[in-house]
Formats: sequence, C-alpha cells, structure tokens
Amino acid sequence: MTLMDEEISLDVCGLQPPEPMERVLEALSQLPQGQRLRMLIDREPRPLYRILDNNGYRYSTHERPDYLYEILIWQKT
Repeated sequence: MTLMDEEISLDVCGLQPPEPMERVLEALSQLPQGQRLRMLIDREPRPLYRILDNNGYRYSTHERPDYLYEILIWQKT
C-alpha cells in the first residue's frame, strides 16, 4: 500500500479469494476521511460493490487495456 497525497494504492492482483476482499476491507477501515483508495485487481470484484453501497462508499470502476480492473473508492459526503 502506498500513500500519494489524498490517494492510497492497493494492488491485489494474483491473490486468491478471499484475500483481495480482506485486504480492501482492511484498507477501507483505516482510510482517513477525505482520502481515496485506488485498488488494482485482475478480476471485477462484483461482491465488493454491494458491500461498498451498504457502507457509505462510492466507487468508480475502469477496465484497463491490460485486462486489469482499477477501482477508485471514496466515502460519501
């Protein structure tokens, strides 16, 4: 995990379930107000979207040309 201004990056590519979900939820539990989490994963984390919706987060998903998914997550204000 790296800190860049108001954004934290989390690369969970290659990890087997449930580790990507566990890592992103742990990162979100420590995310300071106003910061965003940028997650890189090698499959679309559809179950994560429902968790984010139910817990006050917004997100944006982008499928990259290299077939990885980049998900930007932030708290609703």
